[in-house]
Amino acid sequence: MSEITYVPGDATAGRAIDVLVLGGAGVDTIVRVPELPLPYADSYMIDSGIRTRAGQTGDFVAVALTALGLRTHHLDFLGDDPEGDLVRALHREHGIPLTAVPQPAGTKRAVNLVGPDGRRLSLYDTSRAHPDDRFPEDTLRALAGASRHAHVSLTQPCAHALPVLRDTGVTLSTDLHDWDGENPYHEPFAYAADVVFLSAAALGDPERAMRRIAERGRAEVVVATAGARGALVLADDELTRLPAVTPPAPVVDSNGAGDAFAAAFLHAWLNRETPLRSALFGTIAGAHACTVPATETTAIGLDELRVRAADL
Repeated sequence: MSEITYVPGDATAGRAIDVLVLGGAGVDTIVRVPELPLPYADSYMIDSGIRTRAGQTGDFVAVALTALGLRTHHLDFLGDDPEGDLVRALHREHGIPLTAVPQPAGTKRAVNLVGPDGRRLSLYDTSRAHPDDRFPEDTLRALAGASRHAHVSLTQPCAHALPVLRDTGVTLSTDLHDWDGENPYHEPFAYAADVVFLSAAALGDPERAMRRIAERGRAEVVVATAGARGALVLADDELTRLPAVTPPAPVVDSNGAGDAFAAAFLHAWLNRETPLRSALFGTIAGAHACTVPATETTAIGLDELRVRAADL
């Protein structure tokens, strides 16, 4: 399989891409389980079915950004396998340009166990990448040079792309997900990005971790999402807590909620909204995502997002 390269026009003539999404392409196998943690048993009968669909963190962000009207491009490694075909089909369905670098190890995949309350436990197959994987630098520079912004997933080989991205002058965001505040793998992402998202789930002291990111890195805004407890926003050295938004329907799955939050925040932030206003958009989109079954890959549209924001 040869590399699929998309270079949108002349970067010097304008930015043809609003957001370049790096990494996070793959497939998930969804299994609804009776409870989490799942007690040991020889077997479980899964009446709802076990389904594999395209969509990991980068895919979800790309879909959500596109649903909000942003010109989005996705760059990642993909295998020449059925899973890679699912990812390509997802991008075609949503009209998202995709640059796929061949990955002989195969397309990234995971198994998500989803409980009745929508919580999930993800099992990631880390064999689908190698430490020496690198995005082709000419492709990376061309795409970054044509982009207003780049959102960088934690997946391999995005850490190696950070110096090149910074060299192009494009603004950056990243999502540290459930960082514990100590794992050094996350630090290059945290300190290189202009906007940093993370979950407060594994943080004993979220404010301390957020301020450390702002002090050691270049982040203008640090946002820690906390599910039903809302979100913390650190901007201009001031920490603000935003309450959670009531979901518009019953919560069925939290998978993709953080990605939806990030996409809606970036849409507002790139349109020069304040960090708090951007985070409000994020909480609305994240709450909406929790009402979407794990087997689907859909996102809130711009009109609905604006209506809900106006109501609040």
